Amino acid sequence: MSNTAIQIENLSKKYRLGLINSGTLYKDIQTWIALKRGKEDPHSQIGSNKYNNTEDYFWALKDISLEIKQGDRVGIIGKNGAGKSTLLKILSRITAPTEGIVKIKGRVASLLEVGTGFHAELTGRENIYLNGAILGMKKKRIDKKLDEIIAFSGIEHHIDTPVKRYSSGMYVRLAFAVAAHLDSDILIADEVLAVGDAEFQKKALGKMEDLSKGEGRTVLFVSHNIGAVKSLCNTGIVLDKGRIIIFDSISSAIDMYENSFSYKLNDKDLEINDEIFRRGSNSIRFNSVSFSKEKYFTDENIYLSFTLQTLYPLNKLYFCLLLKNYARITISTDYHNLVDTKIDTGYIGSFQLEIPKNTLRPGKYPVYLWIGDEDALRPYPCQKNYELLDEYLKPLFIELSSNEKNSIYGEERLTEGFFYLNTNIEKLN
Repeated sequence: MSNTAIQIENLSKKYRLGLINSGTLYKDIQTWIALKRGKEDPHSQIGSNKYNNTEDYFWALKDISLEIKQGDRVGIIGKNGAGKSTLLKILSRITAPTEGIVKIKGRVASLLEVGTGFHAELTGRENIYLNGAILGMKKKRIDKKLDEIIAFSGIEHHIDTPVKRYSSGMYVRLAFAVAAHLDSDILIADEVLAVGDAEFQKKALGKMEDLSKGEGRTVLFVSHNIGAVKSLCNTGIVLDKGRIIIFDSISSAIDMYENSFSYKLNDKDLEINDEIFRRGSNSIRFNSVSFSKEKYFTDENIYLSFTLQTLYPLNKLYFCLLLKNYARITISTDYHNLVDTKIDTGYIGSFQLEIPKNTLRPGKYPVYLWIGDEDALRPYPCQKNYELLDEYLKPLFIELSSNEKNSIYGEERLTEGFFYLNTNIEKLN
């Protein structure tokens, strides 16, 4: 384990639902003795997979084994409930595993939740000394780091105020500054950085990269901001239902994670005439839809061209672009009035939609397109005079531009699920 910072062997974590014991002291003692001897729980269910969840308990982590080298920057990604936070709590010695072995070389500094490790009644300055003492540092060593910690946190004017009066952002600033500057060999950061503002997030990510490359510290980073994970980490772990799906380069891990949500978009190029992906009243049809490129960078405008044809007379014409993120959460539903007059049968129109540059963060975005008239917008029992193309295209794919490789682009403008998309639709002919 000379160059190994963290070694995990057959790690599993089981949580009991509702009850915290079996109901009798005798059975609890039997269970404890059996597990200590490496035997099965005599009161567990028979005839089912060991890691199957039941009404009484569930497995947050299932038989995980991995080895993390010193100086690695590891991004841990996965859907909510995948086991990311449980893994970090075990590595931070906050909770114990049900099964398996964890070997850690060196001191661990953790940022798991806002305010973790702080005493609410103590000032920011006093909490710096408290956290240093927890890490085993002497007062003289903390004295040397104190000014640097306070300056990095950016809360100099409030450092002698009890932290119970801090905002969540101030908590995060101070907690990260302490963890990053005090003597530790491994830095663990959960989604807690999402609380800070964009400027501090970028500053924190830069610091973590410096700690890893310059000082050889190992960094474990959990975030739903895929752009931040990609810019910081060199290795990625994807967790799903408590198991490791992939442990590889960060680009391979992110590709697998994002593709895991694309159940029908990656099979082949889907034709617009495929009725499987169309829904509507057959009053109006998309004839063609295309992006100007297969892949875009963040500093490029995105253009989507489409043509449509009416099969029945319609009262005005409206268009909607719906975008979802990698987790199938809708991030934009944008309506526009294409034609403001009545339309006869046989009308053919060509349009172009523009998504301005620096609007979308890097990632893959499933695309949905809708057209309809005023009747389709009204709350009828059944919608009429509309058509919806339901994920007929491959996802819109966006990467960071070359001059933004070290940024956490998009955080200061957008957050998933709370999104404004500025578009410009122009009739071409």
